[in-house]
Amino acid sequence: MIILPDASDIVDVVAGEPGPKSDITMFREYRSDFDAKQRFKGDKAYLGEDLITTPIKKPRNRELTTEQKEQNKIFSSKRIFVEHRIRSVKIFRVVQERFRLNTRKL
Repeated sequence: MIILPDASDIVDVVAGEPGPKSDITMFREYRSDFDAKQRFKGDKAYLGEDLITTPIKKPRNRELTTEQKEQNKIFSSKRIFVEHRIRSVKIFRVVQERFRLNTRKL
């Protein structure tokens, strides 16, 4: 799901892709639809993608520094609006239910 930075509008939702696909795979398939300079914010599923800023992941057998934890809090506070929009889409079953109206009759 792609939304505007102020969470006022949903820009794009990809739903109904056949088969199991990870978020990063779907992003890479649709990457060419966006401007090459466009930057995104994502969760840890998008780790390693150069166009997507992600939170700092905890190193194995170590802890994050206080500064890194603060950076993650700031990052999460800006990204929480996306999670709220995802929740709205799920609650109202926007992409879950089948559209049963015959489109030829519209």
